Amino acid sequence: MKYLGHKSEDKREQTLLEHLQGTSALCAEFAKAFDMSETGKLLGLYHDLGKYSAGFQKRIQENGPKVDHSTAGAKFLGPYFVPLAFCIAGHHSGLMNKGVKGDIDNGTLIARLSKNLTGQLAYDAFKEELPELSIDKKNFPVLRDTYKAMTLTRMLFSSLVDADFLDTERFMRPDALERGEFDSLEKLYERYNDYIAAWGEPTSPINKKRTQIREECIASAHGEEGIYSLTVPTGGGKTIASLGFALEHAMVHKKQRIIYVIPYTSIIEQTADVFREIVGSQNVIEHHMNVDYDDIEVENNQALKQENERKKLATENWDAPIIVTTNVQFFESLYAKKTSRCRKLHNIVDSIVIFDEAQMLPSDFLKPCIRIIQELAENYHTTAVLCTATQPSLNQYFSADFPIKEICTDVDDLYEFFRRVTFKNKDFTDFEALVAELNSHEQVLCIVNSKKAAQKIYDGFSGDGCYHLSTFMYPQHRRRVLAEIRKRLKKHQPCKLVATSIIEAGVDVDFPTVYRELAGLDSIIQAAGRCNRENKRKAKESIVYIFNVQDDDSKVPSFMRLPREVAQMVMRDFEDISTTEAIKKYFDLLHEYIGEGLDLHDILDKSDKRMLFGDIADEFKLIGDTGRSLFIPCDALSEELLAKLQAGVRNRSLMRKVGQYVVNVYENQFLKLQGAGVIDVLDENINILTDMSIYDEKKGLIVAVDEGIGVFF
Repeated sequence: MKYLGHKSEDKREQTLLEHLQGTSALCAEFAKAFDMSETGKLLGLYHDLGKYSAGFQKRIQENGPKVDHSTAGAKFLGPYFVPLAFCIAGHHSGLMNKGVKGDIDNGTLIARLSKNLTGQLAYDAFKEELPELSIDKKNFPVLRDTYKAMTLTRMLFSSLVDADFLDTERFMRPDALERGEFDSLEKLYERYNDYIAAWGEPTSPINKKRTQIREECIASAHGEEGIYSLTVPTGGGKTIASLGFALEHAMVHKKQRIIYVIPYTSIIEQTADVFREIVGSQNVIEHHMNVDYDDIEVENNQALKQENERKKLATENWDAPIIVTTNVQFFESLYAKKTSRCRKLHNIVDSIVIFDEAQMLPSDFLKPCIRIIQELAENYHTTAVLCTATQPSLNQYFSADFPIKEICTDVDDLYEFFRRVTFKNKDFTDFEALVAELNSHEQVLCIVNSKKAAQKIYDGFSGDGCYHLSTFMYPQHRRRVLAEIRKRLKKHQPCKLVATSIIEAGVDVDFPTVYRELAGLDSIIQAAGRCNRENKRKAKESIVYIFNVQDDDSKVPSFMRLPREVAQMVMRDFEDISTTEAIKKYFDLLHEYIGEGLDLHDILDKSDKRMLFGDIADEFKLIGDTGRSLFIPCDALSEELLAKLQAGVRNRSLMRKVGQYVVNVYENQFLKLQGAGVIDVLDENINILTDMSIYDEKKGLIVAVDEGIGVFF
């Protein structure tokens, strides 16, 4: 009998043995990166034993009913090494909880292994084609640490899933674009050096200091693999310097790729633009919610079309030299259960991972994030760099065997050199007093903690060039406003902006004066980065006012209360809050007070007890409930998108475009709007604003209490 693994739409057939051998070879290659090549080979060769059953062959050859073909290999290899059972049982459905003895039909691994594979599910026929198995359990590592066992299982799972996908793809789509074919890191290294050499010798003091930082990065890159920090003030050129470290380190240690992990998509786009200019657009892959390579206009340029297709494929498994992604994508994948999320994990191995804006590692998941960074460094040949202007104090959370090594030798000197602003404290009796002072400036930025305060201040602005920014404005609206702001600033025209913290990271604007409502110290320093950004004024003339409004009736968001209190403690002890000593004190106190909340969902406790892949993946969500999405149909393009939504179209490309016209509101706010009859609910995910009178072209979504619609803050 001929046992089939796949049959294509054009009736071509791939034998099961061909598929197993192809998957085995790829899986062994992938697992070799973390020293498990033989295990990977075994995993690929026996993962589809269930396809030797009469039931599966009837399914593929005669279009019979679907049958379980994943349990057989798990039952066969599981007794030798438990991670193999997890990988094979879940290679289509995803990793599952291990379960307890006696589990039946509840989706756990133990329940799956208890299945009786007889009759149509019997798979003994594999003995006709596969070699007789001779395995010594001693060849497998002893996994006494459950956390390490789970991480190894995910890496093996990733290797198997990617190998299975790739071998199947090669058969089913023989004419598809060849994956990979990116330039080597060696070539990128040459381009980086050529790019830097074109600058020539630095002449200005600031460029000399930036060169010094970059040269320190290059020198440190010759150090051992491990965990580094790069603490550089705003303006120090840390983006290009960190890329220099990564490329140099890759040459020294023969690394496979460079991964940049960034908290905000706005920063990602700017960073990726810099990298594309240096090493070539074709070698930089963005993987985040705002990029869709299917949707990029290429006109009739076949080469660019192929480049975009190759990039799209690389987002599936990160098989590219430079990946730029988000905290959410990176960390959630490392704790994931789904095949699509885990597929890329084996390509994190043997890489350099740069965590830009490291102070933005989510506090609720800080300990699990630190634990996996250390695990990657300790057992998967990964070098990590924590890169920021406000370095969080994290040494205490890493093992003594993996201390953080600072790249720059004199960080205090750097902060003194790049000092661009002067901080001053100020109290206002009411908003009217604050607004009056803001109106006295030609160009000024005011950052507040609530959308209510932002709208209230904007209403008090007078004169030309008054702007408002908050998440009550859909993304395209914010981009349009920012473009106007930058033009006015560049032309030295009047420009007053009130914004929420959305302006603080990744937004390149330069105001002569900034007012920042009391917040966490890192937020205050980020806000200061929008003042005298180009260093065209003296520091003593560039004031950042840290202020309170005494009669402020807006509620401070709960997540900001503790950072505000800790910032006040530090401000009492330090005259200059931007020093490294003050920043360290702030993070030490903040983490001390958060305490157990640094692992709010007990991810590490779960990981140290039992292999609960499903439960942990469900709990590890860096972005919690963001409320309900409200689509704002406000122009010709959004009306076209609305027509498609109403026609029932739902695809990834459309939904990415829709996201550029969405404002998120809390559930109670949504219910009030719905009760007022200004929302059309298309489905559980799509809600349309039908009354555009409550979307202001200056302030975004706004609801007046006296109109009977409800309080919207």
